[in-house]
Amino acid sequence: MAKVELKQPIVQEISENIKDAQSVVVVDYRGLTVAEDTQLRKALREAGVSYKVYKNTLVNRAIAGTEFESLKESLEGPSAFAISKDDATAPARILAKFAKTAPALEIKAGVVEGTFYDANGMKAIANVPSREELLSKLLGSLQSPITNLARVLNQIAENGGAVATEAAPSEEAEAPAEA
Repeated sequence: MAKVELKQPIVQEISENIKDAQSVVVVDYRGLTVAEDTQLRKALREAGVSYKVYKNTLVNRAIAGTEFESLKESLEGPSAFAISKDDATAPARILAKFAKTAPALEIKAGVVEGTFYDANGMKAIANVPSREELLSKLLGSLQSPITNLARVLNQIAENGGAVATEAAPSEEAEAPAEA
């Protein structure tokens, strides 16, 4: 069997993995211990992110003609690839968080929802909250006015609504007298 025939299934596997991906992040993993690498893989797996080491030449062939083609420039030296099909910012968040405890891990570049980002851009993407966090903040913002209204109405009811309504007209009566 020729070498090309042996490598074709790997190129096909890479193509299948990135076909529906929302983001692909390229990292340099040199200097990580086995324990650190295992811990990183576990964190990524729990978030639904696939993490694998491929040869750069095979990745080059697989990304040709796709939205991830801009990653070619960062494919130098040993590279690992974190691919997410669900949460576009998950790989960047997890890798950046892990890089704080393991400085040997270096984020090279990435493509998030079709846009190429260099290492600094990926750090900015890592600061974006997850979808769940953003939805909970939105829900809190929507609930806040309703909750405040309910509290005010409850306080009026507890204090006896008549007292609160009597005080308001007397203030209004004084205002025209001043004018």
